[in-house]
Amino acid sequence: MYMKIKRLSDAVLSVAGLIILSPIFIGLIIAIKLESKGPALFKQKRVGIHKSYFNIYKFRTMRIDTPQDTPTHLLDNPNQYITKMGKFLRKTSLDELPQILNILTGEMSIIGPRPALWNQYDLIAERDKYGANEVPPGLTGWAQINGRDELPINVKARLDGEYVNRLGLMIDVKCFFGTLISVLKSDGVVEGKAEQAINCDKKKRVVSKK
Repeated sequence: MYMKIKRLSDAVLSVAGLIILSPIFIGLIIAIKLESKGPALFKQKRVGIHKSYFNIYKFRTMRIDTPQDTPTHLLDNPNQYITKMGKFLRKTSLDELPQILNILTGEMSIIGPRPALWNQYDLIAERDKYGANEVPPGLTGWAQINGRDELPINVKARLDGEYVNRLGLMIDVKCFFGTLISVLKSDGVVEGKAEQAINCDKKKRVVSKK
């Protein structure tokens, strides 16, 4: 029953979001097109419910010659590809707004595990252990407010499993407001292998001091 209510609320809120945010959409599209060549939106093959595939939509934040199907935090030097407008979009998470279209069509939900890239086989397999591939992926989720890119794959999958086990209004509300706080603080955003390694080293040093 809750999943039916969740789907209905997703549809209603996505329509309202498209209407209310349409001026912002138009402004961002113009800004992206003025700065660099290429489309304002880009689509990428992702894993949906029951490990089906769909195309996720985002505002383009990188140059069109960026390596495809590679998570940004795994690029050796992502800053060479990210545009100035892209840095702003990623810091504020505004690049994710076009996923409202995916929510409207039912490919995604507002809250749920973030959709893995089609070739993130290790994450997909780890999520299988917790049943996290059996719910619609989300614009944001439990793992997103508990570390985002900083999380190891096994921890991310475990948190996605916790979300599935606790699925209901209470955890969805926690994820929603937790996301607002994370976005304002820019928590957990890691750009590239080097930055990821630095963050891991910092965490190890903090743990060793305790």
